Amino acid sequence: MSPSTPRERRLALMAWIAVCVIWGTTYLGIRITLETMPPMLMAGLRWTVAGGALAAYMALRGEKLPAPSAWGGPFLLGFLMLVLGNGGVVWAELHVPSGLAAVVVASSPFWMAGVEAFRADGERMTLGTAAGLVLGFLGIVVLIWPELMHGGPGGRNFLLGMIALQVACLGWALGSSYSRRHNRQDNIFSATAAQMLAGGAMMLAI
Repeated sequence: MSPSTPRERRLALMAWIAVCVIWGTTYLGIRITLETMPPMLMAGLRWTVAGGALAAYMALRGEKLPAPSAWGGPFLLGFLMLVLGNGGVVWAELHVPSGLAAVVVASSPFWMAGVEAFRADGERMTLGTAAGLVLGFLGIVVLIWPELMHGGPGGRNFLLGMIALQVACLGWALGSSYSRRHNRQDNIFSATAAQMLAGGAMMLAI
């Protein structure tokens, strides 16, 4: 449902601007940081600091992190969405320009549609959806084809970076599909903090 009141419209506009600025600058920020830090160390510190800050904020509000017996979900989501998802993007930006990485990651909805189509309780793939997936991937091929044709070590590394981006999209799609169906009763902020801490810890271990 679209916002109906002036306040809701202002909040929707502010949220859209925030997404554009934060999402748009994330890839450039990653590329700049990679000049001085290894990819998994940088990403691990990023998520553990963010998760710790969110957990501390929730503690001040009287909310607790999930019980130890309930950390299976956060660890799985941390692996799929952060280690594979964000980690794949971070590693890929060693070899792929940040602007192109941002464009390629926009293929995540295609992966989501594919994941949902393979689930028994997911949304079925229609002819129109399949055609959209094909066109989307053809568009990505058109974007990356000149670099792939350069050959040599740079071309091979670029190809590996593009593969890492697709693995990242698949991990994010799998995690998103799982999160839609599990842990709906948990406090979303506490669950998110646990997911960040779990994913960050795995990245630091790597």
